[in-house]
Amino acid sequence: MQHQDKIYIAGHKGMVGSAVHRKLTQEGFTNIVVRTSKELNLTDQVAVANFFTSEKPKYVFLAAAKVGGIGANNTYRAQFIYENLMIQNNIIHNSYLNSIEKLMFFGSSCIYPKLAPQPLQEESLLTGILEPTNEPYAIAKIAGIKMCEAYRDQYGCNYVSVMPTNLYGPNDNYHPENAHVLPALIRKFHEGKLAKAPFVEVWGSGNPLREFLYVDDLAAAAFLLMQDYNEKMFLNIGSGEDLSIRDLALLIKEIVGFEGELRFNPEKPDGTPRKLMDVSKIKSLGWKPAVSLANGIKMAYQDFQSRA
Repeated sequence: MQHQDKIYIAGHKGMVGSAVHRKLTQEGFTNIVVRTSKELNLTDQVAVANFFTSEKPKYVFLAAAKVGGIGANNTYRAQFIYENLMIQNNIIHNSYLNSIEKLMFFGSSCIYPKLAPQPLQEESLLTGILEPTNEPYAIAKIAGIKMCEAYRDQYGCNYVSVMPTNLYGPNDNYHPENAHVLPALIRKFHEGKLAKAPFVEVWGSGNPLREFLYVDDLAAAAFLLMQDYNEKMFLNIGSGEDLSIRDLALLIKEIVGFEGELRFNPEKPDGTPRKLMDVSKIKSLGWKPAVSLANGIKMAYQDFQSRA
């Protein structure tokens, strides 16, 4: 990519898209095209077609998606599969019609089978049953990967896909019902601290193991791959380390300064027992995360407080 090339970031207001925008700006790129969801409805086929015809970007970062935590995924199952499929289909197909030079599709680690061998290798895709609570979202993301591969196979398009682990950081969603586990816990402990609550409830048993990555580390990896990676195989992006939800909760509790106790609710779903990704491929290309989990949570908490 050259500094003057026109680059479209789909989903620039979201956590991933805004991190990519920050990274490109820091690297001196000035011709960045963005649209809010009010300005451009990405599920609208005609609107997206008109946008690509008029703007003709050279590069596309496809970070737009309908996302949420385990509760949202399980509740809004139809919306998650429909909206994500429509967004992906419209952007990928119109990128082809307008001969964009390269597209990057952001997937999710939930694409892997529930009981796939750990750490999760890229080759484990479609080798088993998905986690039921987020199956519609996962199927949409798998479709996005396969669509990029198919357009590469049939039309020679340089479309690459990346599968981030659980992300957190600036512009995260802290909604009390729909947030992912880390931002949800930040909010719970913050509100518990303000209310001097005797305890905070955490969903599930606390035993599942999860991996987390600060979103600016993902943006650095995406920038590297957009410059240098042109292969069909999608790549995992993660920290390569995991911890239990119980230990995560204790860490956030300490950083936020909540003095009450933790209460786990085993009647709530745990989700996949473990989700650790094999990141040997991306690390072999020269990338590694720069932000530790503790420092990342401190910055995420500052972001939450600035918007609370």
